[in-house]
Amino acid sequence: MSIKVGIAPDSWGVWFPNHEKQTPWNRCMDEMKEAGYEGVELGPWGYFPNTNPELKDALAERSLALVAGTVGGDFLDDASIDQMCKTIDEMASVLKDFPEAKYIVLLPSMYTDLETGEQVMNPELTKEQWAAYTKNVQRAADRAAQHGLIGTFHPHVDCHVETEEEIERLLEDTDVQLCFDTGHHVYGGGEPISFYEKHADRIPYIHLKDCDLSVKRKMEENKWSFAKAVTEDIMVEPGKGSIDFAKLHDVMTKKQYDGWVVVEQDLFPVKSFDVPLPIAKRGRENLAKAGF
Repeated sequence: MSIKVGIAPDSWGVWFPNHEKQTPWNRCMDEMKEAGYEGVELGPWGYFPNTNPELKDALAERSLALVAGTVGGDFLDDASIDQMCKTIDEMASVLKDFPEAKYIVLLPSMYTDLETGEQVMNPELTKEQWAAYTKNVQRAADRAAQHGLIGTFHPHVDCHVETEEEIERLLEDTDVQLCFDTGHHVYGGGEPISFYEKHADRIPYIHLKDCDLSVKRKMEENKWSFAKAVTEDIMVEPGKGSIDFAKLHDVMTKKQYDGWVVVEQDLFPVKSFDVPLPIAKRGRENLAKAGF
């Protein structure tokens, strides 16, 4: 049994395949290695090179493993899931060359606008909508499984599966595994350590993220969008927020967690391309002190 620590491009302020405010991909990859991480996620499909040998060579030059890919979609929209499945097929053709890359993270659309915080979908689903939602989550996970990959659903801020009650309902109504994000779980009012302990058999893959609850309170008071809250540092490096990572490590060891955890800290847009590296280093140091 071993726990290996990787990191995602999100920790360099990367939310999109291309954006002028994002760290260039080659600098991001260089700094991932410099910060002390062993592996990486792809991030938004198209940010890192998404063909081989380009991607394989870039990672090999830095002695980095590829851990997972991510694909997003609106699980209430069949056409969106059609496209999601096509992307899974394309991604799988690349991931097959990387023995550590077992996971595709299934990222749901938010019911609020990322930039403005304006509600763009009803946060409450009808019985029929929930049935359609879970059917499409299962469909995406099954598509990943056709390629020998594990599709892991990622509960997220302002999504229809965010709270502990919603996550448990999804687990009951599907056989899908989770990409369990500790920071999003805290944001949604949950207790990540006890939840992981209860559902470890459905959690093969974890994002380590911390959440500053004092910023969450300010967000609620001022009605900030999630994007605004990110600029106010609502998500922080592991060890700087509310989560006891040493305790989490102990519970993961007890449950015989074996594989990768990935640090993912929302930073878009970075004020300077010099911002992410020191944060990533501190996060890695804090996790090492916690046993990771």
